[in-house]
Amino acid sequence: MILDIPVYLFTGFLDCGKTSFIQETLQDERFNSGESTLLLACEEGEVEYDMSAFASKNVTLKTVDEEAELTEKNLKQWQKDCKAARVIVEYNGMWLLKSLFSAMPKEWIIYQEMTFAEADSYISYNANMRSLVADKLNGCELIVFNRCKKDVPKEALHKIVRSVNRRADIAYEFCDRHVEYDDIKDPLPYDLNAKTVEIGDSDFGIFYADLMDDAKKYKGKALSFLGIAAKDRKMPRLEFAIGRHIMTCCVEDIQYGGMVAQWENAPEIKSGGWYRVKGTLRLEFNELYGEKGPVLKISEAIPENPPENKVVTLGG
Repeated sequence: MILDIPVYLFTGFLDCGKTSFIQETLQDERFNSGESTLLLACEEGEVEYDMSAFASKNVTLKTVDEEAELTEKNLKQWQKDCKAARVIVEYNGMWLLKSLFSAMPKEWIIYQEMTFAEADSYISYNANMRSLVADKLNGCELIVFNRCKKDVPKEALHKIVRSVNRRADIAYEFCDRHVEYDDIKDPLPYDLNAKTVEIGDSDFGIFYADLMDDAKKYKGKALSFLGIAAKDRKMPRLEFAIGRHIMTCCVEDIQYGGMVAQWENAPEIKSGGWYRVKGTLRLEFNELYGEKGPVLKISEAIPENPPENKVVTLGG
């Protein structure tokens, strides 16, 4: 029986504080009680690991100099060599995460993903390397802005994060090491308490991300939005999918985000056609999900021309 290998992933650009955080974490007995650990360092900054600080000697450091070294064969061998029960990855900020994810052995499971950033330079990084910034934000659970000063532009940093990820916690670590957590509210761009919740054409990405994050609050809600239909021969006769193409950070990352729709006139729906749909959202088991998920019970689906922007973003 092959056991899952937990992977703790730390991302961010060079000299953003990843190494220091990992060093402190591995020295904390609450986290490191002796488990054999493979530490993959994918870049070298000003701070180096002090391996002598790990009294249990249970940490094996492997430096990964080239992105091409990230292969399933190598990852398995490095883990096997040190009999690691878990893996910590300090990832290179200039490498896309798909290089790691596509190489990970199937038993490697991301347990936690954190991003670190220097507050003063992050806005500039976002302006000049947007795809790399968004790549690291997309799946992170927590982003830590460190070396913050009193006048740290919280609203601007908050906006950058929320344009990609509406679920991640945001923390600001100041120069005196005290930490403040982001408490800026993100009101939805539509009225969730309306008789019919009207999802604007540019707001579908926000809606979809929020739905995936907390579907229960949409249970029983009447919804109306413009979407593109998708059909598959394997789907039941009265079902189709309705949604939009969503871009998380760049063109290469565009994916279809949709939900199951059920309608008595579903056979009339054309795959690839645009429809203004109205219906009530239910949470129920469906074969497409393999579990409970959002199912839109359609009451009306009217053909409509595509919107000016056919692709939406998670930030609207």
